[in-house]
Amino acid sequence: MKNIQKAFSILAITILFAACSTDNSENISGIGNLEIEFDNAYASNDLILGIQENATSNGEILKINSAKYIISNIVLTNQNGAVFTYPKSDSYFIVDESGQAILELENVPAGNYTKVKFGIGIDNDQYALGAENQGDFFVIAQSAGMISGFTDGYTNLSLTGTFTSPTVASETPFMVKTTKTATDSNYREVTLDLPTKALVRTDITPEIHIIADVSKILDGSHKTRLSEHISGSEATINSGEILDLITANLTEMFIVAHVHND
Repeated sequence: MKNIQKAFSILAITILFAACSTDNSENISGIGNLEIEFDNAYASNDLILGIQENATSNGEILKINSAKYIISNIVLTNQNGAVFTYPKSDSYFIVDESGQAILELENVPAGNYTKVKFGIGIDNDQYALGAENQGDFFVIAQSAGMISGFTDGYTNLSLTGTFTSPTVASETPFMVKTTKTATDSNYREVTLDLPTKALVRTDITPEIHIIADVSKILDGSHKTRLSEHISGSEATINSGEILDLITANLTEMFIVAHVHND
Protein backbone atom coordinates (compact mmCIF):
# COMPACT_ATOMS: atom_id res chain seq x y z
CA MET A 1 0.00 0.00 0.00
CA LYS A 2 2.79 2.41 0.86
CA ASN A 3 4.43 1.76 -2.51
CA ILE A 4 1.13 2.40 -4.32
CA GLN A 5 0.62 5.68 -2.41
CA LYS A 6 4.19 6.66 -3.21
CA ALA A 7 3.61 5.91 -6.90
CA PHE A 8 0.43 8.00 -6.97
CA SER A 9 2.26 10.85 -5.22
CA ILE A 10 5.04 10.79 -7.81
CA LEU A 11 2.45 10.69 -10.62
CA ALA A 12 0.56 13.64 -9.14
CA ILE A 13 3.73 15.69 -8.84
CA THR A 14 4.67 14.80 -12.43
CA ILE A 15 1.24 15.84 -13.74
CA LEU A 16 1.38 19.11 -11.76
CA PHE A 17 4.88 19.87 -13.07
CA ALA A 18 3.78 19.15 -16.62
CA ALA A 19 0.75 21.43 -16.22
CA CYS A 20 2.90 24.25 -14.89
CA SER A 21 5.38 23.77 -17.71
CA THR A 22 2.55 23.97 -20.26
CA ASP A 23 1.21 27.17 -18.67
CA ASN A 24 4.63 28.84 -18.83
CA SER A 25 5.48 27.81 -22.39
CA GLU A 26 3.83 30.79 -24.10
CA ASN A 27 4.13 30.92 -27.86
CA ILE A 28 5.50 34.45 -28.42
CA SER A 29 4.96 35.62 -31.97
CA GLY A 30 3.81 38.54 -34.05
CA ILE A 31 4.62 42.22 -33.61
CA GLY A 32 3.56 44.91 -31.17
CA ASN A 33 4.41 48.36 -29.94
CA LEU A 34 6.56 49.72 -27.14
CA GLU A 35 6.76 53.10 -25.44
CA ILE A 36 9.74 54.73 -23.75
CA GLU A 37 8.97 57.62 -21.42
CA PHE A 38 11.72 60.03 -20.40
CA ASP A 39 10.94 61.73 -17.10
CA ASN A 40 13.36 64.57 -16.36
CA ALA A 41 14.49 65.15 -12.79
CA TYR A 42 17.04 67.23 -10.97
CA ALA A 43 18.81 64.96 -8.48
CA SER A 44 15.98 63.44 -6.39
CA ASN A 45 13.34 65.99 -7.41
CA ASP A 46 11.05 66.15 -10.40
CA LEU A 47 12.26 68.90 -12.75
CA ILE A 48 10.07 72.01 -12.70
CA LEU A 49 10.94 74.66 -15.25
CA GLY A 50 11.34 78.35 -14.50
CA ILE A 51 10.84 78.53 -10.74
CA GLN A 52 12.60 75.58 -9.09
CA GLU A 53 15.94 76.37 -7.45
CA ASN A 54 18.41 73.57 -8.12
CA ALA A 55 21.72 73.45 -6.23
CA THR A 56 24.98 72.06 -7.58
CA SER A 57 27.77 70.62 -5.45
CA ASN A 58 29.78 73.75 -6.30
CA GLY A 59 27.25 76.00 -4.58
CA GLU A 60 25.61 77.36 -7.72
CA ILE A 61 21.82 77.71 -7.86
CA LEU A 62 20.15 77.02 -11.20
CA LYS A 63 16.70 77.87 -12.48
CA ILE A 64 16.22 75.80 -15.60
CA ASN A 65 14.01 77.25 -18.34
CA SER A 66 14.37 74.53 -20.95
CA ALA A 67 15.80 71.02 -21.24
CA LYS A 68 15.91 69.22 -24.60
CA TYR A 69 17.93 66.36 -26.02
CA ILE A 70 17.96 64.03 -29.01
CA ILE A 71 17.45 60.29 -28.45
CA SER A 72 18.44 58.05 -31.35
CA ASN A 73 19.43 54.59 -32.58
CA ILE A 74 17.28 52.51 -30.24
CA VAL A 75 18.24 48.85 -29.81
CA LEU A 76 16.35 46.25 -27.74
CA THR A 77 17.74 42.96 -26.42
CA ASN A 78 15.45 40.13 -25.35
CA GLN A 79 15.91 37.48 -22.66
CA ASN A 80 17.52 35.10 -25.14
CA GLY A 81 20.12 37.65 -26.23
CA ALA A 82 18.46 38.36 -29.58
CA VAL A 83 18.82 41.99 -30.67
CA PHE A 84 16.23 44.14 -32.43
CA THR A 85 17.50 47.37 -33.93
CA TYR A 86 14.72 49.87 -34.49
CA PRO A 87 14.80 51.13 -38.11
CA LYS A 88 17.46 53.83 -38.22
CA SER A 89 15.45 56.19 -40.39
CA ASP A 90 12.69 56.26 -37.74
CA SER A 91 14.96 56.22 -34.71
CA TYR A 92 15.46 59.94 -34.05
CA PHE A 93 13.40 61.74 -31.41
CA ILE A 94 13.54 64.99 -29.44
CA VAL A 95 12.71 64.84 -25.74
CA ASP A 96 11.53 68.24 -24.57
CA GLU A 97 10.65 68.91 -20.92
CA SER A 98 8.00 71.38 -22.05
CA GLY A 99 6.55 69.02 -24.66
CA GLN A 100 7.19 65.54 -26.03
CA ALA A 101 8.58 62.99 -23.57
CA ILE A 102 7.19 59.63 -24.77
CA LEU A 103 8.77 57.76 -27.67
CA GLU A 104 6.37 55.43 -29.47
CA LEU A 105 8.00 52.48 -31.24
CA GLU A 106 5.90 50.52 -33.72
CA ASN A 107 6.27 47.08 -35.31
CA VAL A 108 8.51 45.66 -32.60
CA PRO A 109 8.87 41.86 -32.68
CA ALA A 110 7.01 40.26 -29.79
CA GLY A 111 9.39 39.22 -27.03
CA ASN A 112 10.51 39.59 -23.45
CA TYR A 113 13.01 42.45 -23.55
CA THR A 114 15.64 42.94 -20.85
CA LYS A 115 17.89 45.73 -22.17
CA VAL A 116 17.51 49.00 -24.06
CA LYS A 117 20.32 50.90 -25.76
CA PHE A 118 20.06 54.36 -27.28
CA GLY A 119 22.18 57.23 -28.47
CA ILE A 120 22.27 60.79 -27.17
CA GLY A 121 22.46 63.02 -30.21
CA ILE A 122 23.14 62.42 -33.91
CA ASP A 123 25.79 59.93 -34.97
CA ASN A 124 28.40 60.57 -37.66
CA ASP A 125 26.87 58.10 -40.12
CA GLN A 126 23.53 59.90 -40.08
CA TYR A 127 25.13 63.33 -40.42
CA ALA A 128 27.26 62.08 -43.31
CA LEU A 129 24.11 61.38 -45.33
CA GLY A 130 23.79 65.13 -45.92
CA ALA A 131 20.97 67.60 -45.37
CA GLU A 132 18.85 66.18 -48.19
CA ASN A 133 18.77 62.72 -46.57
CA GLN A 134 17.77 63.60 -43.02
CA GLY A 135 14.09 63.04 -43.73
CA ASP A 136 11.40 64.66 -41.62
CA PHE A 137 13.68 64.87 -38.60
CA PHE A 138 15.65 67.78 -40.07
CA VAL A 139 12.49 69.92 -40.13
CA ILE A 140 11.48 68.70 -36.67
CA ALA A 141 14.90 69.64 -35.27
CA GLN A 142 14.73 73.08 -36.88
CA SER A 143 11.31 73.73 -35.35
CA ALA A 144 12.61 72.66 -31.93
CA GLY A 145 15.70 74.88 -32.18
CA MET A 146 17.99 71.84 -32.19
CA ILE A 147 19.77 72.73 -35.43
CA SER A 148 20.53 76.23 -36.70
CA GLY A 149 21.99 75.12 -40.03
CA PHE A 150 23.13 71.74 -41.30
CA THR A 151 26.78 72.72 -41.61
CA ASP A 152 26.79 73.57 -37.88
CA GLY A 153 25.41 70.16 -36.98
CA TYR A 154 22.61 69.18 -34.63
CA THR A 155 22.36 70.27 -31.02
CA ASN A 156 22.47 66.96 -29.18
CA LEU A 157 21.45 68.49 -25.85
CA SER A 158 20.35 71.95 -24.79
CA LEU A 159 19.97 73.21 -21.22
CA THR A 160 19.19 76.87 -20.56
CA GLY A 161 18.15 79.04 -17.64
CA THR A 162 19.63 81.43 -15.08
CA PHE A 163 21.97 80.93 -12.15
CA THR A 164 23.62 82.54 -9.17
CA SER A 165 26.76 81.47 -7.32
CA PRO A 166 28.97 82.58 -4.44
CA THR A 167 30.71 84.88 -6.93
CA VAL A 168 27.67 85.81 -9.10
CA ALA A 169 25.04 87.51 -6.99
CA SER A 170 22.51 88.51 -9.66
CA GLU A 171 20.66 85.99 -11.79
CA THR A 172 22.73 85.41 -14.92
CA PRO A 173 21.56 83.57 -18.04
CA PHE A 174 23.33 80.32 -18.95
CA MET A 175 23.31 78.04 -21.96
CA VAL A 176 24.81 74.55 -22.22
CA LYS A 177 24.78 72.89 -25.65
CA THR A 178 26.53 69.76 -26.85
CA THR A 179 27.01 69.91 -30.60
CA LYS A 180 29.08 68.45 -33.40
CA THR A 181 32.58 69.88 -33.67
CA ALA A 182 35.27 69.52 -36.31
CA THR A 183 36.80 66.59 -34.42
CA ASP A 184 33.90 64.93 -32.56
CA SER A 185 30.19 64.38 -33.14
CA ASN A 186 29.76 64.41 -29.34
CA TYR A 187 27.37 61.52 -29.82
CA ARG A 188 27.32 58.93 -27.04
CA GLU A 189 25.41 55.70 -26.34
CA VAL A 190 23.86 54.28 -23.17
CA THR A 191 22.79 50.70 -22.38
CA LEU A 192 20.33 50.12 -19.54
CA ASP A 193 19.15 46.89 -17.92
CA LEU A 194 15.42 46.67 -17.33
CA PRO A 195 14.37 45.78 -13.75
CA THR A 196 11.34 43.96 -15.19
CA LYS A 197 11.02 42.38 -18.62
CA ALA A 198 9.18 44.48 -21.19
CA LEU A 199 6.61 42.04 -22.59
CA VAL A 200 5.91 43.16 -26.15
CA ARG A 201 2.85 41.37 -27.51
CA THR A 202 0.25 42.00 -30.16
CA ASP A 203 -2.10 43.01 -27.34
CA ILE A 204 0.40 44.42 -24.80
CA THR A 205 2.27 47.71 -25.24
CA PRO A 206 4.89 47.98 -22.47
CA GLU A 207 6.16 51.35 -21.28
CA ILE A 208 9.78 51.70 -20.15
CA HIS A 209 9.96 54.60 -17.70
CA ILE A 210 13.40 56.23 -17.73
CA ILE A 211 14.49 58.93 -15.30
CA ALA A 212 16.86 61.50 -16.82
CA ASP A 213 18.73 63.34 -14.07
CA VAL A 214 19.74 66.65 -15.67
CA SER A 215 21.86 67.55 -12.62
CA LYS A 216 24.48 65.18 -14.07
CA ILE A 217 25.08 67.54 -17.00
CA LEU A 218 27.05 69.95 -14.83
CA ASP A 219 27.40 67.86 -11.69
CA GLY A 220 28.30 64.39 -12.90
CA SER A 221 31.76 62.87 -12.65
CA HIS A 222 33.11 66.05 -14.22
CA LYS A 223 32.07 69.02 -12.08
CA THR A 224 31.58 72.32 -13.91
CA ARG A 225 31.12 75.86 -12.57
CA LEU A 226 29.01 78.06 -14.81
CA SER A 227 30.66 81.08 -13.20
CA GLU A 228 33.92 80.10 -14.91
CA HIS A 229 32.35 80.32 -18.36
CA ILE A 230 30.82 83.80 -18.38
CA SER A 231 31.28 85.73 -21.59
CA GLY A 232 29.62 89.13 -21.63
CA SER A 233 26.31 88.84 -19.83
CA GLU A 234 25.87 85.06 -20.15
CA ALA A 235 27.57 81.82 -19.16
CA THR A 236 27.99 79.73 -22.29
CA ILE A 237 29.27 76.20 -22.73
CA ASN A 238 29.17 74.96 -26.34
CA SER A 239 32.78 74.43 -27.40
CA GLY A 240 36.31 73.70 -26.21
CA GLU A 241 37.66 71.00 -23.93
CA ILE A 242 34.84 71.48 -21.44
CA LEU A 243 32.42 70.19 -24.08
CA ASP A 244 34.10 66.76 -23.98
CA LEU A 245 33.62 66.59 -20.21
CA ILE A 246 29.98 67.66 -20.41
CA THR A 247 29.35 65.07 -23.13
CA ALA A 248 30.90 62.36 -20.94
CA ASN A 249 28.56 63.37 -18.11
CA LEU A 250 25.51 62.76 -20.30
CA THR A 251 26.01 59.00 -20.17
CA GLU A 252 25.40 59.16 -16.39
CA MET A 253 21.98 60.82 -16.68
CA PHE A 254 19.73 57.84 -17.30
CA ILE A 255 18.29 55.05 -15.16
CA VAL A 256 15.24 52.84 -15.63
CA ALA A 257 12.67 53.46 -12.90
CA HIS A 258 10.25 50.70 -13.85
CA VAL A 259 8.44 48.94 -16.68
CA HIS A 260 4.67 48.86 -17.17
CA ASN A 261 3.24 45.81 -18.94
CA ASP A 262 -0.38 46.78 -19.42
